[in-house]
Amino acid sequence: MRLVRSAETLNFLDEACDDSNHDHELNVRIEIYGRQVSMKKVCKILGFAGSLRKNSYNRSLLQAALELLPDDAELEIFDLDGIPPYNGDLENQPVEKLKDFKAKIKAADAVLIATPEYNYSIPGVLKNAIDCASRPYGDNAFAQKPVAIMGASTGMIGTARAQYHLRQCFVFLSCFALNQPEVMVSFAQEKIDKDGRVTDQKTREKIRELLENLVAWTRRLTPLM
Repeated sequence: MRLVRSAETLNFLDEACDDSNHDHELNVRIEIYGRQVSMKKVCKILGFAGSLRKNSYNRSLLQAALELLPDDAELEIFDLDGIPPYNGDLENQPVEKLKDFKAKIKAADAVLIATPEYNYSIPGVLKNAIDCASRPYGDNAFAQKPVAIMGASTGMIGTARAQYHLRQCFVFLSCFALNQPEVMVSFAQEKIDKDGRVTDQKTREKIRELLENLVAWTRRLTPLM
């Protein structure tokens, strides 16, 4: 972190913006008339749901996340529909949808996944997307990315088993999973209305906390943020 006094502020910022070698904007703290003002880079989060269903409860969690973002973060939601089943014979010839998915993961500072639970585990559409984006060998889009998980189900477990299986995948993917809070939304039909809005206040608070912690976690792991 560099402390910049007002006399040199504009020149320093001009130099920082003109320097094409900077992959991230600098986290600059400016002192103006004795008051320090922090200029942080916006934390860019890519979110996606492990469900293709239009009215998916997990898509609703992502919509709630858009409403509850910290001021220093932005969220883009990606639809996994259109990513074909993984085929090792074709991994060097990805379709445009997969190219776009990988590019957006790499461009993001962090990833947010909302997962259902199918048969005690991760939905096939989510596992397939992860497999596709992590291949071919040496081009793993998830490598070194901070990742947060949340999930909703109509049962009492609230996607706990799916989330723990997803964390196992993260070990091999070499990404950094946020541990707390665990957002496991049980009996989702009672907490999300017919229009897809999360109405349960406790759930909204937990999503807000998850986002705040993800941004803090990302800044801790990413230099010059």
